[in-house]
Amino acid sequence: MKKVFIKFIFIEGLIMTAAVALLCIAAFSYGDRKIDPVILNDHVQTIKEHWNDGAFGETKLADTKILILDAEGDVRYRTDDALFGDIHTELDAISRNMICISVTDEGKYLGTVVMPDPSYEEYESVCLRILFITAAIVIVILLSFVSFLLYVNRNVVRPFNRMKEFAASVAGGNLDEPLMMERNNMFGLFTESFDLMREELNASRNREIALKVKEKELVATLSHDLKTPVTGIKVICELLEVKVEDTYVKGKIENIRHKTEEMNVLLNDLLSTALDDLGELNVNCSEVTSDVVGKIVEEHDTKKKVISGVIPGCILCIDQNRFSQVIGNIIGNSYKYADTEIDIVYRYRDSFLEMTISDHGEGVDEEEIPLLTGKFYRGKKQKSDKEGSGLGLYISSEIMKKMKGELILSCEAGFTVTLLLPLA
Repeated sequence: MKKVFIKFIFIEGLIMTAAVALLCIAAFSYGDRKIDPVILNDHVQTIKEHWNDGAFGETKLADTKILILDAEGDVRYRTDDALFGDIHTELDAISRNMICISVTDEGKYLGTVVMPDPSYEEYESVCLRILFITAAIVIVILLSFVSFLLYVNRNVVRPFNRMKEFAASVAGGNLDEPLMMERNNMFGLFTESFDLMREELNASRNREIALKVKEKELVATLSHDLKTPVTGIKVICELLEVKVEDTYVKGKIENIRHKTEEMNVLLNDLLSTALDDLGELNVNCSEVTSDVVGKIVEEHDTKKKVISGVIPGCILCIDQNRFSQVIGNIIGNSYKYADTEIDIVYRYRDSFLEMTISDHGEGVDEEEIPLLTGKFYRGKKQKSDKEGSGLGLYISSEIMKKMKGELILSCEAGFTVTLLLPLA
């Protein structure tokens, strides 16, 4: 770019030098030409000789720019209508910078001879040449500046704007589209560096995505593997509860079994969210009768705290296993945080069966409700001694979305979860 500016300045310097030279030549070409007195006297003598007959055009005056006025100011003769057409008096001639000579014969005033001043004509000619040269110089300079501006726009401004758009595109996350390079691009190396940056960012993003996938796969694998020993502990506890008769020992075994169930729920949540992030939280909907909902609720109501309303007879399009996971999360949360009776009401709502599950606990603050379906969020009122990962409602919400239903949270007198189950 620096070379281009130096070249432009050099060319402009040559143009200005040539312009000054032409103007000097035009200015110094001016010469102070004057009328030869001998020729002038000869013209006056000729006019005297032909004053009476008026045959001036038949003399050598016909080749001379001349105007003859008589004593009364009337035109006796003129050779150029365009030059002398508006001259009627000597004052008119003087105002036009012309030479006026009186013609007398033996003391008698005959008239006036008017001729152009050669010096003034030369001056006008030089001024006209300077004007034309100046106009030509201005046009050349303007054309050179316009050409330079077009060159800068094509080779500087447009490539710079493309790099600006490219930077905005990269900032927006589009790392797949390369930055095209053009010939004679002044930002060649800079453009290439930009594109190398894009390629490196794209590679870094791909590496980050791969690492996240591996991380989720590790979490899913560990969660799945840990479920086996947890299940074994649960089975052993159930077996010991049957065989052990000591009340104190039975209480401890029951406590271990409850903790094992809580660990199993946490592992299920972790496994579900890991599979969801990996795109493997599959939901396979099928048509089932509405009485299945009651059976699922009864299965998870281990403390017998649910007071269920009448379920309308209908056909639902849900994934029975995933829906069981949703109900298990909701009822389990009510057991854990409210430990009150749970009311369930059913009714039709457009093309859904609406299932409203409400407990009578403290609930949560209104501003927290939109946050509860986020990952790893736990309500502020939840006690620190209550174990949980903050994934239950998130997973339940995602499952409902994949079943083309909806999970809605509210908090009035207690905590309420509304499920919209799609009708077949």
